[in-house]
Amino acid sequence: MSDDQRSPGTSPPPDAVTAPAQEVGESFISEDQVKMALRKVKDPDLNLNIVDLGLVYGSRVEGTTVTVDMTLTSPGCPSGAQIMGDIERMVRTIPEVTDVVVNLVWSPYWTPDRIEPRVRAYMGL
Repeated sequence: MSDDQRSPGTSPPPDAVTAPAQEVGESFISEDQVKMALRKVKDPDLNLNIVDLGLVYGSRVEGTTVTVDMTLTSPGCPSGAQIMGDIERMVRTIPEVTDVVVNLVWSPYWTPDRIEPRVRAYMGL
């Protein structure tokens, strides 16, 4: 039925209703989604997630790009490349993510004080 044939005041058929368009630059990726994805990334040596270890210094969502600032327990950490690759792989599982940028930073330098207190207690620190 065309708009001309419908009586005034009637709604269009359900299949004719469309969702509002997404505004340019609007993101449906939440910080919580990013944090949940990062919790799935484990330090292979300690078998603990990088969020609880305090290796994630921050994350940002800009449109469909997620940027993660992170560090390692030491500059010579042999698992660095694996952890960074796992971050990218896990964050890309979030719907609508098109790009992941992982920044490896050394300031402030990581110390065991950055570990979540409950995890620190579990580790006996």
